[in-house]
Amino acid sequence: MVAFGKKLKERQIQEWQEYYISYKLMKKKVRQYAQQIEVGILDRRHVLKDFSRMLDNQIEKIVLFLLEQQGLLASRIAKLNEQHEALEQEPDISQITQLREAYRATGQDLLKLLFFVEINAVGLRKILKKFDKRFRYRFTDYYVRTRANHPYSLLQQVLKHVGLGAVIGAISRNLHELQEHQGSYLSIYDEPALSFQDPVVDSLKAAVDRVTRSTNFLNFLAQHALIIQEELPTTTDERADDQRYHFMSLFLNLLNTFLYMVNTYIIVPTADDYSTMLGAPATVCGVVIGAMAVAQVFSSVYFSAWSNKSYFRPLVFSSIVLLVGNSMYALALDYKSITLLLVGRLFCGFGSARAVNRRYISDCVPLRIRMQASAGFVSASALGMACGPALAGLLQTKFKIYKFTFNQVTLPGWVMTVGWFIYLILLWITFREPSHETEEKSITQESNAVTGPAENDGLEKGLKKPLLSEGKQDDEHGDGECDGSEEAFEESRRPATSIISAYRLLTPSIKVQLLIYFMLKYAMEILLSESSVITSYYFGWSTSTVAIFLACLGLTVLPVNIIVGSYISNMFEDRQILLASEIMVFIGVLLSFKFVDAYTVPQYVCSGLIMFVSAEVLEGVNLSLLSRVMSSRLSRGTYNGGLLSTEAGTIARVIADGTITLAGYLGQSRLLNATLLPSLFICVASIIATCFTYNSLY
Repeated sequence: MVAFGKKLKERQIQEWQEYYISYKLMKKKVRQYAQQIEVGILDRRHVLKDFSRMLDNQIEKIVLFLLEQQGLLASRIAKLNEQHEALEQEPDISQITQLREAYRATGQDLLKLLFFVEINAVGLRKILKKFDKRFRYRFTDYYVRTRANHPYSLLQQVLKHVGLGAVIGAISRNLHELQEHQGSYLSIYDEPALSFQDPVVDSLKAAVDRVTRSTNFLNFLAQHALIIQEELPTTTDERADDQRYHFMSLFLNLLNTFLYMVNTYIIVPTADDYSTMLGAPATVCGVVIGAMAVAQVFSSVYFSAWSNKSYFRPLVFSSIVLLVGNSMYALALDYKSITLLLVGRLFCGFGSARAVNRRYISDCVPLRIRMQASAGFVSASALGMACGPALAGLLQTKFKIYKFTFNQVTLPGWVMTVGWFIYLILLWITFREPSHETEEKSITQESNAVTGPAENDGLEKGLKKPLLSEGKQDDEHGDGECDGSEEAFEESRRPATSIISAYRLLTPSIKVQLLIYFMLKYAMEILLSESSVITSYYFGWSTSTVAIFLACLGLTVLPVNIIVGSYISNMFEDRQILLASEIMVFIGVLLSFKFVDAYTVPQYVCSGLIMFVSAEVLEGVNLSLLSRVMSSRLSRGTYNGGLLSTEAGTIARVIADGTITLAGYLGQSRLLNATLLPSLFICVASIIATCFTYNSLY
């Protein structure tokens, strides 16, 4: 991201300049502490005491000024209220208009004060984060716990903007009463859901939502999508977002996400039957399912690049390619061609527009609802994952129309063909292409940026990290702040221009997290893709039974995320949940092995459930951690952090599906253990890597 020190200076209200957090001074002080500890001038205890006192002084300065400004605003409103009462006795249209404008002017000053609170809260969070990066000490946890929970807390004024809500309420109530509501005695308290027409009130509400916009669950869920927002947007940015936002376009974007996930998993219960009908071994289902992922490796890149120029055209192209691909998949049986089947699935993969879906939310959805839209993206994916197999289970019929066969293996293709055709019509009629900004502006806005849960009380948890001997390391991989020349500053803002340059920006801890993401996607793909072959061989399950099992697995996604996001993440550190989830995935994989002659349904179902649920928890926490430590240069452009994680997961799926087909040559009796063995090794490797980088994880 743009260096926060530079951004802070640019966005300060000049007459209030001396009351902002002295971020540059504190950043310099942190660097001095590190140098003094290295040469033995200071001990750690002295540093903690001195830095705590400095932070206390900074917060006290901010809060006292904030209280002073609140008092001035309250006095202005009190005087305006006196005029309001006088006008109620002797109404005068011109004076009412002037009074309304006076309330609006007060509201504009209140907006400036809210932005003052926000920028200082972000500055406080970032300096705490920087301190934790420099020292092996969880100072953030200590400082927030001791200051925020104290009965005389000054920190709560910054975190919760205490008192400002009352000022907002006074302005809102009076502006509402000054509107033309003849014959109505209702106030805003009688109609809490009343939609205000006054732009000042709407701006105030948006500002408050921005300061305290997300719950733990929404924040946790949204980070699955790696769709993040600008920390310090300007009001101009917000108005631009509002102009670009179109509800139906957002709905169609999420619908595309849902349909694609349905398309991915609708063939899983029947892929083995389709392969055998075409004269191939049942284990070729791995290649059939994985062909879509192979194409997605490439489609993710060109769709990510295409979304720099348009959203509508990539979505239209995606729909057409998916329509053609599903038609080819459905016709493969009548043409008795396994080649046509595989080419159809490749076409479906080439139509993967998830990069466009992410980019649209990050670029075109207003900040006040972007977290909800990001959570909607993840929810649509989870729902599609559950609905795909469930829909396949319902398509248990057989008939012919002319020369075309409609049965349990071809109907998924035909249903998705019709679905994408209807979607294409809706897209053509109702989607509105937003205006694209210039590349320079999009860089400063940091579309597709990756942040942590800073919105939750304005602070993110600090974690232990080794002392950084060079300041440049912190700037290169951390928050993008540069103390060097203007050229170095501009270089720190440039997005990666290739996959290789993006890979070079990854720190060891991020590489470990991508390995974890690879591992969990590999394990999940093995479980899902070979489920129809394994269950039919060992248990004689029908297609409907397999579909129910897979749908039930998919339905666990949202409840698990609710539990983790709302409860577990508040009780434990993310890195603790990460390591525990990896161990549980390992246990799930281990329990899935066939050790004795008898292989039972309870063993398969329970081990599969442990593996799948643990992998889902692991995915959420892992992406949450990734969103906090990903380099700011990977937060925008074509080769962004979202693309890297997508590629890691997609490659894992490709290798997993290829493993199933290769293991099929050993015979179905050995398929289960042969495919689980690589999962076990990768899982062990990821656990070892996590243990080595544990202190570096946020």
